[in-house]
Amino acid sequence: MQQMSGMKRRAAMLLAAILMLLVSTNIVLVAQNLGGAPQTNVAVQGQTGAQPEGAFLNLVNWIGNVIAPVGAALAIAGGLVSYISGRGVMRYVVTALGCLAVSGVTRLLEFWIAQGGGGVS
Repeated sequence: MQQMSGMKRRAAMLLAAILMLLVSTNIVLVAQNLGGAPQTNVAVQGQTGAQPEGAFLNLVNWIGNVIAPVGAALAIAGGLVSYISGRGVMRYVVTALGCLAVSGVTRLLEFWIAQGGGGVS
């Protein structure tokens, strides 16, 4: 592979930094959307964070809705930087897919917790 000149390398790194900034800004704005009403002092409707169900649902929400998607975005950013520098990117792709799988599983757990009060139907 051809070596990039210093100016091209700086331009590529600047472009990657701008793209990461735009993506992370979008993620933060979407993650902070709570709809029409603010969420304050409420863990789960009818429960407090001190109750096991409320604490567990808060943990599942935090992992599925915040930690795993941000980890996937960081893995993609790491893969982009790795690709620009001419190294392998497969480990970053697998990590991002794994983070998104964790997010999906925790969202499924969240759904099961919300539906679990009525038993199996």
